[in-house]
Amino acid sequence: MKHMTNNTKIQPLLDNVLIEPAEEETKSPGGIYLPENAKEKPTIGVVKAVGPGKLDKNGKIIKLSVKVGDKVYYKKWGGNEIKIAGIELLLVEEKDILAIIK
Repeated sequence: MKHMTNNTKIQPLLDNVLIEPAEEETKSPGGIYLPENAKEKPTIGVVKAVGPGKLDKNGKIIKLSVKVGDKVYYKKWGGNEIKIAGIELLLVEEKDILAIIK
């Protein structure tokens, strides 16, 4: 499925997944506001687009386990950050997604 940002359309290839990271926390659990350099990199986001899947050894497509709209945990330092029309997105392989949040 393609993700549209203004006039730009993004269609991930193979087993790649486009994720919009969740907003970063601006304060600690104790209520203290965090400076920019103390914030953790987000590891939760929403799937915005998915590729068709990975090919098995026989050339058959294996569909992805995630779908558009899924809220997911992903590896902290995985993927490629991209910015389109001012929106920060992350393009990761399905193997970099650790869990679906239900």
